[in-house]
Amino acid sequence: LYAQVVDRKLLTTDESTKTTVHIAFSLAGSGLSYEAGDSCGVLPKNSEWLVSKILNELNYSGQEMVECGNSGPISLHDALTTQLQINRLTRRTVSDYAKLTGMATLEDLLKPEQKEHLETYLHGRDLLDLLMEYPAELASPSDLVATLPRLTPRLYSISSSPAAHKDEVHLTVAVVNYRTHGRERGGVCSTYLGDQLQVGEKAHIFIHSNKRFRIPSDPKAPMIMIGPGTGIAPFRSFLHERRALGHIGRNWLFFGERSSAGDFLYKDELHAMLSDGSLSRLDTAFSRDQLTKVYVQDRMRECSAELWKWLNEGAGVYVCGDAKQMARDVHQALCDVVAKEGNLSTEEANVWVEDLKLAGRYHRDVY
Repeated sequence: LYAQVVDRKLLTTDESTKTTVHIAFSLAGSGLSYEAGDSCGVLPKNSEWLVSKILNELNYSGQEMVECGNSGPISLHDALTTQLQINRLTRRTVSDYAKLTGMATLEDLLKPEQKEHLETYLHGRDLLDLLMEYPAELASPSDLVATLPRLTPRLYSISSSPAAHKDEVHLTVAVVNYRTHGRERGGVCSTYLGDQLQVGEKAHIFIHSNKRFRIPSDPKAPMIMIGPGTGIAPFRSFLHERRALGHIGRNWLFFGERSSAGDFLYKDELHAMLSDGSLSRLDTAFSRDQLTKVYVQDRMRECSAELWKWLNEGAGVYVCGDAKQMARDVHQALCDVVAKEGNLSTEEANVWVEDLKLAGRYHRDVY
């Protein structure tokens, strides 16, 4: 579906070191539907600046026709913009390019004993870097296309509720920007959504179902939600959904970010929900607002007695966000709370939390 952007707003302030945006797409008349907890897939477009630089480096106009997957004949410009991965390098791309050009220096870099050097070279570089550092005249634009992987869709947790936001789907996007090798760069999809796409324009999106991440079927069941950063997205969806459906179960949200002045995502909405009772409790952890960094897992330990009480009253636990660090730390904090308040050994607490998962009361949407 090519869905039109009907709203976009900056969620961070000038005091933030990051950029996070809220984007709303219209689903009116599309027949597309979703449930709270689902994700939205976005097929991004590469940066026009990067595409034009690559074409310029190769002395191509961009109007040359190429075959790209099953899409049939397409202009090289459009293939580089919508079909091919150009913002980072893979070993295969470098290898295929070396074969095409017969460059001895590149072929040396691909030798098994140069594995570490190759990994260092690949890190933070894109196709333009390769073409500038190892310039060559290609026989055909099709040769270049054959070296590049396909551009893949990105998934974002949906931050809207179908019950509260009729015919719309909302995304909460942290724009990834960084500088390497003397040049500003960014994440393909986050910069497409956060910097390029404007209200009134359309993007290619689809719905990805996530049946294991749903609000409790019992409208009276309490929920404990832990979502730092853009991990708040599905919990905004859940809170709006439960309020719209008239659920009376208590809702407790742990939210963390860098600073309250710069990064308090959906602050006004959350405070309004506290006022009307649809959010029962909000605990925040702004890591850089004090000398000692504080994270959501620290707040969980501080509230251990109350958390234990909610768990024993049937609360479900929901976690969304970074899988590498945050989800692991939150899981450990949950086990620590259970061990402390339940007077259990480490092993017994781990079993207790595992049983919580088996009972369908511990859900994670991590990436």
